[in-house]
Amino acid sequence: MEAIIMGSGTSHGIPVVGCSCRVCRSDDSRDKRSRASLFIRDKEVNILIDTSTEFRIQAIREGITCLDAILYTHSHADHLHGLDDIRPLTKDRPMPVYAGESTQRDIEKRFDYIFSTSPGQKGGGRPKIELHPLPADGITIKGIRIVPVPVFHGELLIYGFRIGELAYITDCSRIPEESYPLLKGLRKLIIGALRKRPHPTHFSIDEAVAEAEKIGAEQTWLTHLCHDHSHMELLEMLPKKIEPAWDGLSISF
Repeated sequence: MEAIIMGSGTSHGIPVVGCSCRVCRSDDSRDKRSRASLFIRDKEVNILIDTSTEFRIQAIREGITCLDAILYTHSHADHLHGLDDIRPLTKDRPMPVYAGESTQRDIEKRFDYIFSTSPGQKGGGRPKIELHPLPADGITIKGIRIVPVPVFHGELLIYGFRIGELAYITDCSRIPEESYPLLKGLRKLIIGALRKRPHPTHFSIDEAVAEAEKIGAEQTWLTHLCHDHSHMELLEMLPKKIEPAWDGLSISF
């Protein structure tokens, strides 16, 4: 099974519009961080976690031609607003979409045209999706078991996901005690770490490192990174077995 980092950047993406800092001007391709998302691929199974703002560009880069399901961590714009770009992938059948209750409500509100029964929009003008709740005990998609992991993004309850021996947790500032058992025995962890400086709704780099050590995964990658540090700088400051993710990184598990 393979997990591909579709995007490794924070909500504004890197380079940041109007910014001329050294990271935004970097020639290192690993410093080009589009909005965060993860693609899970195994033989004939394709699963996407979040439709980031750059989903179209990311999907073309990775050669995605079909999806079996989409899961959402939460409904902030950088994780949701690429939803319309799944239209070419829903020509033949509706896309199963799994999300928490608040995210489902936001999808129905922000993309109300998807669900409209008005005859005024025909043809390929809207994606076809089927909204499903996110069961606490997980879902199985073509033999792949995915378990939601409740975490907090500030005061907002959102979800990470565990797929076998890998977990994906982004936009997190606190993991409740009851979620740690869901992360027991991990080999590989992808976790959000915005920057060195503290932030009220995201783990700092030091906090994410501490969480990774507490969880005890064999290997950890930091994602949802801002433009405070380059990829090479992060590599130099991080301990062994923890490194920054980058767009297009493939992780076998």
